[in-house]
Amino acid sequence: MYSSKTSASINSMLEGNRYFQELKLAAINRMRAMESASTGSNGNKRNSEDVSHLMAGSIDNGAKKIKTDPGAVSKVVHLRSLPTDVTDSEVIQLGLNYGRVTNVLMLKGKNQAFLEMEDDETAQRMVTTCSLSPPSIRQRMVYVQYSNHKELKTDSSPNQLKAQAVLQALQQTEGGTNHVLRVVVENMIYPVTLDVLHTIFSKFGVVLKIITFTKNNQFQALIQMGDAVQSQTAKLSLDGQNIYNSCCTLRVEYSKMAALNVKYNNDKSRDYTRSDLPSGETLDPSAALQSVLAGADMYSGTSALMPNPYSQVQNNNFAGLNAQTLSAALSSGTAAQYLQGALGAQDLTGAAFTNAAIAAQLAAVTGLQQNTVLHVSNLNQDMVTPQVLFILFGVYGDCIRVKILYQKKDSALVQMNDGTQAQLALRHLNGVKLFGKQMHVVLSKHSQVQMPREGQEAANLTQDYTNSSLHRFKKPGSKNFQNIYPPSQVLHLSNIPADITEDFLKEQFSKYGTVKGFKFFQKDRRMALIQLMSVEEAVEALVNLHNFKLSDSNHLRVSFSKAQV
Repeated sequence: MYSSKTSASINSMLEGNRYFQELKLAAINRMRAMESASTGSNGNKRNSEDVSHLMAGSIDNGAKKIKTDPGAVSKVVHLRSLPTDVTDSEVIQLGLNYGRVTNVLMLKGKNQAFLEMEDDETAQRMVTTCSLSPPSIRQRMVYVQYSNHKELKTDSSPNQLKAQAVLQALQQTEGGTNHVLRVVVENMIYPVTLDVLHTIFSKFGVVLKIITFTKNNQFQALIQMGDAVQSQTAKLSLDGQNIYNSCCTLRVEYSKMAALNVKYNNDKSRDYTRSDLPSGETLDPSAALQSVLAGADMYSGTSALMPNPYSQVQNNNFAGLNAQTLSAALSSGTAAQYLQGALGAQDLTGAAFTNAAIAAQLAAVTGLQQNTVLHVSNLNQDMVTPQVLFILFGVYGDCIRVKILYQKKDSALVQMNDGTQAQLALRHLNGVKLFGKQMHVVLSKHSQVQMPREGQEAANLTQDYTNSSLHRFKKPGSKNFQNIYPPSQVLHLSNIPADITEDFLKEQFSKYGTVKGFKFFQKDRRMALIQLMSVEEAVEALVNLHNFKLSDSNHLRVSFSKAQV
């Protein structure tokens, strides 16, 4: 006979065993229910590999044993812990790094995906490599293992059909007729990055490769799409569209190339089918800074493909910074490290922390401290006046003040309305000849041009044009923003009265050079094009004849043109 105490202990143990038996039974029933619920529309039940993370309580549970046993090799590879916003292209590209991918199944709601590789050997190479060095997508570690499936059977749902289309496009990299587009960005007030182009063109198909470059002082790109239909759709939809309000206009045409050969994945070129390419030379952050200067948002009221990331300061934590601090930080570390320190606790990880985001934040920083004053030297001091510089620099922005230096009259300070306009003027006018001398234009250390006191001897050498009626860019959304070009032999004339003849205009311009060609616009005789013998002659004609009085109510408007006469 057991004592009452022993009997109570036994009863307690039995109760405990029954409790654990019930827990075990509940767990088994739960597993069966989940396996039943996870049966796909293809009729194949997903194995425990697909749902075990639910038992563990987190899709990020990397501690779960990954199946890399060579004895369990399958050409179907299972990817776990994918980012919530992962794209079909990113998943497929991960597989393409190891060989050909024949099928794909996306389970975005589970943060999972399956890739069917070409053969067991390719799958084994991928799993083995990823187990030693886990890959990441958007800075999130992805776990790769063999699947219990021996092959994938996908359904015809819209999402799966889209994934299949992406897979097909990413593996047809040999290209073909009209697969490659040539894109020119005109009036590029703000920088356009490779990532921006990818975002825009991806709306019309699969972007396989991009190469960016500068030719004839214009930013251009070659973009290879998945097929000719996608290229045609992108061309018809995007040609003539503005990336940002009233600027960065896309000109899209077919390239003669059938396919692109990309050697490096960096800020200037990208092969989206191969993430294993080297980066080549990286961009110097301090040099990159010069390409992302931006001012206040002057451009509104015009349709744009994207919101302007440079239109306003994005974080108040930058308010205490200055250009010297920024320069020092950039010279001692990367732009990313600098921004991480400047923002403190703000999260700069994940998809948002891209080159475009860095550029936007740098633009926000420099937008507070941009230098609007230019130093212009090597001027013809016998010919150049403040008015001449006001007219010439006014082609690229609203010129506020001009000062000819009293003790060095071949030099001047030119203050523009904002830093963006100052950068434009610097880019287009540095090295241009004016009255026989090649101008040197740089950013000045001065933050503004000071007006002289009354009665000073050099008062006439400094002029304030703040309230001038000749500013070209005061009106937000003005078409002038879309017609900014480098100095050229061809000039665009406008505001011409009906009674002004071709001979009269030729006579006026021949005072400053040899007129090679002239034509009125067929649809609007108030405008015309005139071509001089050289760029230098055209520059001299512009500074002398812009605002030339043609009648009591008409003054001639002159600007540089990219057209041919």
